[in-house]
Order: sequence, then structure tokens, then C-alpha cells
Amino acid sequence: MKSKPVLERPDVLAIASAAQAEALKNQWAVSIAIVDDGGHLLSFARLDGAAPISSFIAPAKARTAALGRRESKAYEDMINGGRNSFLSAPGLDAMLEGGVPIIKDGQCLGAVGVSGVKSSEDAQVAKAGIAALGL
Repeated sequence: MKSKPVLERPDVLAIASAAQAEALKNQWAVSIAIVDDGGHLLSFARLDGAAPISSFIAPAKARTAALGRRESKAYEDMINGGRNSFLSAPGLDAMLEGGVPIIKDGQCLGAVGVSGVKSSEDAQVAKAGIAALGL
């Protein structure tokens, strides 16, 4: 039997705090979701001014990144490159940039999904959150 690291509450709080700080520093009104490796919600924040739809998109981006073990942008790129069949992939609800997996020692611990600004800026916020773990 193998052992693998898991996100603990202090990790989730550190990610959430750093992601929110990045968004606030840039004056971006976003929603931030953190999920475990199975895509289950661990933390969610909808910052002041964030569009209501972002509260659905951010968790979906996080789930997509966690279940796929890759950035959600990879799916967006595949679809934009002509692999339209990925639109029917089960369990992947938001194949848009802004979902970033949390990887440690080759294992996916979960993911962060952000929605509310440009997709590249969403990803910037997610990565800033993950960077707080020092992986």
C-alpha cells in the first residue's frame, strides 16, 4: 500500500489567503474554489463584486483540474485545436483556463479554480494561492 500527501485545513487556509491577496492586490473581483483530489469542495470565497456566475464556474474549474490532474487550460487548448469531442468528456464541467492542480511529489492533492476576470488572470490567482504551500 502506498501513502500520499493530502491537503489539511492549514494548507487550504494558506492557499485561500494567498489567492485572495493576489486578487485584491490587482483589484480583481473573483470567486476562488479549492477542492481535494476527488473534486470535493474544501473552500470557497466569492469576493465583493464578483459576478454570480463565477460562483458556479470557479468550483467547476477546480474539479476539472483535480480530476484531470492537469490545468483546465489543457482541455481548452485541445478543444480550440479541433478536438471537439472533449466537450462530451464526463465529469469535466469547465474546460476553461483558471483551474490549476496542486501537485506534490507527482501526486495531485487537489486544485484551485478561479473565475471572474480574464482566464489568464484567473490562473494567476490560482497559482499565487498554490505558491503559498512552497511546493
